[in-house]
Amino acid sequence: MQLELVAEGLRFPEGPIAMADGSVILTEIQGQVLTRVHPDGRKETVAEVPGGPNGAAIGPDGAIYVTNNGGSFQFMDMGGLNVPGPTPPSHQGGSIQRIDIATGAVTTLYTECDGKRLVGPNDLVFDRQGGFWFTDHGCSTPEGRKYGALYYALADGSKIVRWRDHFVSPNGVGLSPDEKTVYMADTVLGRLWSFDIAAPGVLAEAAPLAPGNVVCTLPGYQLLDSLAVEADGKVCVATIINGGITAFSPDGTTEHFAVPDVIVTNICFGGADLRDAWITASGTGKLYKARWPRAGLRLNFNA
Repeated sequence: MQLELVAEGLRFPEGPIAMADGSVILTEIQGQVLTRVHPDGRKETVAEVPGGPNGAAIGPDGAIYVTNNGGSFQFMDMGGLNVPGPTPPSHQGGSIQRIDIATGAVTTLYTECDGKRLVGPNDLVFDRQGGFWFTDHGCSTPEGRKYGALYYALADGSKIVRWRDHFVSPNGVGLSPDEKTVYMADTVLGRLWSFDIAAPGVLAEAAPLAPGNVVCTLPGYQLLDSLAVEADGKVCVATIINGGITAFSPDGTTEHFAVPDVIVTNICFGGADLRDAWITASGTGKLYKARWPRAGLRLNFNA
C-alpha cells in the first residue's frame, strides 16, 4: 500500500473525518484541540477542546460530536515515540461534546449515565436516525483498571443508555452497512466484538454468559484501536504493536496493511469513490493518505 504523508507534528492525532472540501478534521488528544488539515498539509485550529478529545463524527446538524476522555492518559516519550501512559491522578472523567465548526463553540452534552460518571469516552458513530453509539474506554489507575462500556445516545442531549458494560477496554465502534450490527474493538484483548441490533438504538439480548459475538481475537500481542467500515462490510481496525490497519471480514478472516508507526489509531474514508483512506499514525504524530483497495462505507452525515 502506497502512503502519502499529508501532515506531521500533530500531538497524538485521532478521530479523522474526511470533509467534502478535501480537508480532514481530526482530534489531537495530547494537544487538546480539533484541527483541520488541508490537502497541502496546512493545519488550522477549529476549536480548543480541554481534556482529551478522542473520537469525532459529523452529526445530523452538521456539527462535530466528540468523545472527550477527560485527559485519561499521561503521554511519555519513548525514544521519539509518543506513547499514551497511565491515567493521571487529576483525571475526573470524560464527556460527550458538540462543536460548532464555524465558531469553535464547545457544548457538553453528557458527563454521566444513570448517575454514573463517564470514565473515558473514546469513539462514536451515528446511525441513520441521528443517534449515536459510543464507547467508553475506561482507564487505568494504581488500584487497577476501571472497566469500559458501550452506550447509545441522542444528539440533543436528551437520552443516554448503557447497553453493555464490564469490558476491559472498548475502543473503535462502527455499524454494518445494513445497520443490523454494531462492531466494537477491545484494545487490550485485541478482539473485535459484534452486537445484534434489535431496533434503532436498541441491542438484541445477548447469548447467556456472553456480552456479544466474537468476530476475531488477533493472535499474539496486538492491540486494537479505532475503526471504519467498508462498503462491503469489512471492518478496518487500526492496529497497535503490529502497526497498521487490519481488515476483518464478518466471518473472522483478516487482512493486514502495514503503516510505519507502531501506534496506528484510526482510519477514515473519503474522496469521490470513497477509496481515499486517511490514517492517523499517532506515535509519530503523522497523518497519511492512501488509496484503499475497496470503497469505504459512506457515513450517514457529512459536511
